[in-house]
Amino acid sequence: MDAETVFADTNLFLRYLTDDVPAQADLVESLLQRAAKGKVNLVTTSMVIAEIVWTLESYYELDKKEIQTMVLGVLNTDGLDVIDSDLVLQAIVPYADKNVDFIDAFNAAWMVKNDVDKIYTFDQKHFNRFEGIIVELPK
Repeated sequence: MDAETVFADTNLFLRYLTDDVPAQADLVESLLQRAAKGKVNLVTTSMVIAEIVWTLESYYELDKKEIQTMVLGVLNTDGLDVIDSDLVLQAIVPYADKNVDFIDAFNAAWMVKNDVDKIYTFDQKHFNRFEGIIVELPK
């Protein structure tokens, strides 16, 4: 019998990463162990990762390097498939290293992957930190 595929929501990762509700964190740890053994297939999306980043930054007030480490841990979780994990990986490094918003870094990674080299934006500060992207104001 094939393992069931189940979506993993943001709050699961937040409980596990922060251990702010230990009983729930323990349940998530058990679930992750089951996934690592192939008893359940977990799937989540880049939007969940974005919500994790935003929450860890805004509510838990963690610094970007701590968040980067946590996200890399999520991406490397056995038994978990993160949709667009390649883009998340390409975004989480400049997010911390270039001090840009995660969503901007994700969008820049998407642009590179899809051979889009120009962006119209009023947020020139962040996008100018990415090599190979031409940043312009709308005309």
